[in-house]
Amino acid sequence: MRGTREARRLSRRLLRQSFSDGKLDKQKVTQMVQTVINEKPRHYLEVLKDYQRLLRLEVEKRHAVIESATPLNRSLGDQIVNALRARYGDDVTTEFRTNPELLGGLRIKIGNNVLDGSVRNRINRLQEKF
Repeated sequence: MRGTREARRLSRRLLRQSFSDGKLDKQKVTQMVQTVINEKPRHYLEVLKDYQRLLRLEVEKRHAVIESATPLNRSLGDQIVNALRARYGDDVTTEFRTNPELLGGLRIKIGNNVLDGSVRNRINRLQEKF
């Protein structure tokens, strides 16, 4: 147990040092991994595994998946992207998907946040009320 706690503490420290100007820096990430591999601290495999998990979570915070029942036109897509960048920062990446099960509206997932304005969600909420 103690090794896991130490590994998590070290991986969180590595993550904090992996940023430049508030953004993940690929060079720093590579440098951190190389440093851990070269120095091989105690439980270094656990450190690398937890560091990878933390990096994945950090990248997911900056990636938005925008689902709609039908393909969105260019201007509406640009408006959504601009609104997301205003709220979450300029480094947000976006991915557009069509999902006919939504019936209409949009579902936007960014990190752990889900903004669901789909018709399917409204129907489901109405069903729960009855």
